[in-house]
Amino acid sequence: MEFNKPRGTRDFLFEDMEERKYVENTIRRVVESYGFKEIKTPIFEDLELFTTKSGEGIKEEIYHFQDKGGRDLALRPELTASVSRLYNNNLQKAAKPLKMYYFGSCFRYERPQAGRFRQFWQFGVEVIGGTPVYNEAEIIAMANDALSQVGIKNYEIAIGHLGIIKGVLNHLNVSSENITKIIASIDKEDYELLDNLLDTCNIEREYQDMINEIINVKGSRSELEALKPIVEGVEDSYNAVCELVETLKVLETFGFEDYNVNLSIARGLDYYTGIVFEIYVPDLGAEKQITGGGTYNLTALFDSEEVESTGFAFGFDRIMEAYHRQNLEAPTNDISKVLVVPVKKDFKLDAIKVAQELRHAGIITDIDLKGKKLKKNLSYANNNNINNVIMIGQSEVEENTVTLKDMASGEQETIPLSDAIDKLSD
Repeated sequence: MEFNKPRGTRDFLFEDMEERKYVENTIRRVVESYGFKEIKTPIFEDLELFTTKSGEGIKEEIYHFQDKGGRDLALRPELTASVSRLYNNNLQKAAKPLKMYYFGSCFRYERPQAGRFRQFWQFGVEVIGGTPVYNEAEIIAMANDALSQVGIKNYEIAIGHLGIIKGVLNHLNVSSENITKIIASIDKEDYELLDNLLDTCNIEREYQDMINEIINVKGSRSELEALKPIVEGVEDSYNAVCELVETLKVLETFGFEDYNVNLSIARGLDYYTGIVFEIYVPDLGAEKQITGGGTYNLTALFDSEEVESTGFAFGFDRIMEAYHRQNLEAPTNDISKVLVVPVKKDFKLDAIKVAQELRHAGIITDIDLKGKKLKKNLSYANNNNINNVIMIGQSEVEENTVTLKDMASGEQETIPLSDAIDKLSD
C-alpha cells in the first residue's frame, strides 16, 4: 500500500531544509540582536481560545476535535492568541516590557492554492508592555533588518494607524458592530460598501469626506502631517495622527526611512488599537503580503489587567517563496566539513576513532562505512559540499597519521591527526 502526504502539506528534502534553516537562523539572529528571547507554545490549545478571539465562524476554517476526555481542542491556526494565553498564565507579574519571539507551524482547513497550505509556518515577535511608540518603531526597524539580511529585495513597508478612523467613528457614536463592518470594508478595499455603511449610519457628509480623506493618505510623513488640520476637531483622531508621526520620527532614528504611510490599512481585526503595518513583496503577485502586525490588546480576552502589545508575524512560507522567486542563494558555508574514508574495510574501526576525535573537536564529520571506492567517496564529498576528505590506510594506521585532501585545491598531505584538527579548526 502506498501512502501520500495529506492534502495541503509538504515534504522538505535536504536542500529545502538547508535554505529554510538559513533563513530561519538569519531572522533569529536579527531578533535576538534586538534583545528578544524565544518562547514555545503547544501546537494544540483549547478550542475556546480561538473562538473567543475570532468568533464561532473560525471553527469552519480550523482543525478541531475532541480528545478522549471529551475536551474541545484545536490545532493552532495562528500564534498570537497562544502567546496571550502564555502571558496570562505565566508572565503577568514579570517586569515590562517583555520582548519575545516564536517560530512554529500552524494549521488551517482551507482550500490549498498557490502560496497557501493547510500546514504553514509563522515567525513572530511580541512586545508586551512598555511604550507603544518606541515598541512600534523598533519592531518595524527589526522586520526591515531581518528581510534585508535574508536578502529579500523590492519589498514595501506600509504603515497606518487604526485610531485615526476609529477616533472619528467613536466621536460620532457609531456602534461597535458598525465600526467593525466599516473597518472590514476598508480592509477589503470595498469602497462602495463603505459608502453604503456610512450612509446607513447617518454619518454627515462632512465626516464622510473626512473619513475618505483619511483613508486616501498615502506617502511620506509630511503627507501625514498635512492631515492634522483636517482632524483637529476630533481629539482622538488628532492624537492618533500625532502618535503615528512620533512613531515615524523614532523609526527614522533607527535608520529606516523607506516606508509608506497608508491609512487605508485596517487589518480587519477588532483587537488592533493603534498602529498597523504590512509588508509586501510585489514579486509574489496576489499573495504579496508577507507580514502584518501592529499594536493591540489581546489580554482583554482574559480576566487579567489590560496591557498593550505590539507584534507581527512573518509568513515564513511566503518569505521562502519570495526567496525562490528572486533566485536568492544562501552564502557559501566555509565551515570545515570532513568525510573520513577507510581505504579498505580492515581500517573501518580506525576510521571511526578518527571521526570521533574530529567530532569531539567540533568538526562536522561524515564517514564511509559502506566501503565505497575512493572515486565515489570523492564524488559524494563534492556533491554534498564537504570540503575535506581524510583517508585512512595501512601507513596512516601504522604511523598514527591521516591523509588530508582539500577538495577545493586538490592538494593533499599526510600529517598527524592533531595537526589535521588544528588545520581544520582554523
